[in-house]
Amino acid sequence: MIWLFILFSPLPLVLAVALWNVVAWPKFTTTAPVRPGLVSVLIPARNEEANLADCLESVLRQDATVGEALVYDDHSTDATPRIVAAYVARDARVRAIDPRPLPADWCGKNFACARLAEEARGAWMLFLDADARLAEGAVARMVEEARRREVTLLSAWPSLTLMSFWEKALMPMLNFVVFSLFPAPLSLLRDDASLGLVHGACILVERACYQAVGGHAAVRDEIFEDQRLAHLWREKGGRGLCLDGQGVVSVRMYSSLSGIWSGFQKNFFPAFRRESSFWGFIMMHAGMFLAPFVMPFWIHAWPGWPMWPILIAIACALAIRALLVLRFGHPWLSVLLHPLAEAILLAIGLSSWRRCKSGRGVDWKGRRYHYHEDRGSRIEDRG
Repeated sequence: MIWLFILFSPLPLVLAVALWNVVAWPKFTTTAPVRPGLVSVLIPARNEEANLADCLESVLRQDATVGEALVYDDHSTDATPRIVAAYVARDARVRAIDPRPLPADWCGKNFACARLAEEARGAWMLFLDADARLAEGAVARMVEEARRREVTLLSAWPSLTLMSFWEKALMPMLNFVVFSLFPAPLSLLRDDASLGLVHGACILVERACYQAVGGHAAVRDEIFEDQRLAHLWREKGGRGLCLDGQGVVSVRMYSSLSGIWSGFQKNFFPAFRRESSFWGFIMMHAGMFLAPFVMPFWIHAWPGWPMWPILIAIACALAIRALLVLRFGHPWLSVLLHPLAEAILLAIGLSSWRRCKSGRGVDWKGRRYHYHEDRGSRIEDRG
């Protein structure tokens, strides 16, 4: 029985971290002055015909703080180039950056971001994914927050647009994974590199500091480039923060189970710098967040085992999910479906590990990325 107490003993601490995030993680200021032409919005786009037009519309609705919107069509095979051309003809603020062949030692998105940064004219640059949607005045608010907090990198953690059953069931796991373990308010108090956090869909950087850090060239072969850039930023002495971006930016990352599986599979194992950390994460989630929901079905075979530690563990896990529902507006359905979501999360993680370690690699938007043992969790883009 003692092993039950050992297994579940970290849960109160995890619950405390989630509660701290819900209560203390700040949002953005509600208003901000207009600073004409200060920001270049940079959008890498590969096969984004379903997203790009709405993204650009949200950018062009911003105030004069946005001086230009640059789009890099990353060798798309759909209607993305035609959409870019239509917006270039319609609005002088939109510029298309000519694509170049992808170098052998670069990941696709990283090279696209680097090319966009080379062509940008603004003192600040906002890297924005095509599936992101900016709220009115969002860019000015981000700049104001960066200046007020004296940081040179500021990321807005977006609200999730959830429409299908699988989105509602699985996508809230992203926030559960991050904000049950990562003490976001602590990143405001300490400059440790390990406390660097961003969401790759929306990252504002000061051009001069971006260049000093080395920009995307410094993370050219990282598939999890956004998080690595956040750590590198702090390692090089830059100040970076990630704030709750509800009301600033929203994103619909994936619309189907297959999209969710592919999207998280490509990042899961590469997100860990050491394989031991990956397995620690897998065992923690299997033991603390999934096993308590399974144990009641077979514990009757072990007479004398107490149920109350298991019930407390279930209550802690569901309490964390409920707190995040209250903070981020997730559907309550995601709380009820927690065991299913955990099981699928673990399956995606194991699939990511298997594909990377076997040499098969992971696929994303028509490219295959291969894992190399001698290069940690880095991925080579084989185009």
